[in-house]
Amino acid sequence: MSTLWPDTHPDAERLLIDLLRQSPPWRKLEMVAQMNETVRMLALAGLRARHPDQTPEQLRRRLADLLLGPELAARVYGPPDEKETGECSPNPSP
Repeated sequence: MSTLWPDTHPDAERLLIDLLRQSPPWRKLEMVAQMNETVRMLALAGLRARHPDQTPEQLRRRLADLLLGPELAARVYGPPDEKETGECSPNPSP
């Protein structure tokens, strides 16, 4: 078996893989949910650092663009407000 984590001793990696294989499905889903939440928190922290003047609502809208993609986020939440993004809409309404 090839090494998945080059900074981990092969015995430790083997043990971790065995433990993951033995984990019940509910635990694996729980771990995935925790990882997703961590990614969401890190992305939001990055947005907050890049846009410190924006409100929590504006940051959540930016996060939706990252997680869903701009097209789906616009369908779900409406087009981003120019004040939120600092950009002009590509198709302004007449």
